[in-house]
This record gives sequence, C-alpha cells and structure tokens, in this order.
Amino acid sequence: MEGDRIVVDMDDFDRKIIAALTRDGRMTITDLAEVVGLSKTPCQVRLKRLMEAGVIKGFRAIVDPTKLGFDHVAFAEVKLADTREAALLAFNRAVRLIPEVEECHMIASSFDYLLKVRTSDIWRYRIVLGEKISALPHVASTSTYVAMETVLDASAMPRGD
Repeated sequence: MEGDRIVVDMDDFDRKIIAALTRDGRMTITDLAEVVGLSKTPCQVRLKRLMEAGVIKGFRAIVDPTKLGFDHVAFAEVKLADTREAALLAFNRAVRLIPEVEECHMIASSFDYLLKVRTSDIWRYRIVLGEKISALPHVASTSTYVAMETVLDASAMPRGD
C-alpha cells in the first residue's frame, strides 16, 4: 500500500526536540537547544536530520476553524463496491482533492473508510456529500454521523513529553 513505514532511530535528545517543537513550532534554534540540553550546532544538525528523515514534516499555524465559520463536523462512513488495490488507490487519490475532508482513514470494519468532513453548516455538508463524496471512485454507499460538540481535538493541542 502507500506510505513510508520505516521507523527512524531516535534517542532522547531527538524526542525532546520533537516534544518541544510540538508545543511551540516557532521556537528559535537557540531556545530549542536550551530546552533539550544541547548546544546550538548539534541541535541544529539533529533538527535538520529529523526534517530530512520526514519525522518532522513541516511547520504550520494551528487555526481555529470555528472562527472561520467552519464549525459543522460530520463523520462519513464510506463503503466501496470494489476493494481491490487499484480501486483503493483511485479512491485515495480522489478523496485528497476534496478540501472539506479533513481526515480519511481506511477502516477494518463493515465499511471501508471513515472521513472527517468540516463545512460551514449541514446544507453545505449535504452538497459535499452528494456531489463530491458520493461521486468518488467505487463508492457504493455512505452513512453520516453529525458531531454535536467537539470535546477533545488532539490535533489542535501539543502532545505531552
């Protein structure tokens, strides 16, 4: 299937770098070195290695989607009519092109994929479901669960050490 599954060998300093940057991605290299207990140059070398290895994929702002008017969250179960490798790859490629889909997970269950979809309201979700998700390659059926409240969103919070 797709994806690089090679686990990168890391020590405690590497893990401290990751934890510190997860809490504050705008931290200067000087501050980062101080937090992890290294001098600036070795810290910079380790950071570069972690980035080149793909452990650190990049840096971004964490935006509150509700402040932008996107506070409707729905989870859509998607069942495919065909689950052979070519069909899965076609679905995977196409679902990445739908901006309203925040997450897509292949599931071992009575359905094949679980999508997290964020829109402005239920009416916009209905359009996304009917015109985009249902039109994805090999989709046989969908089922929707609407979130009433987000109690925990780990993607918007730093991870613990």
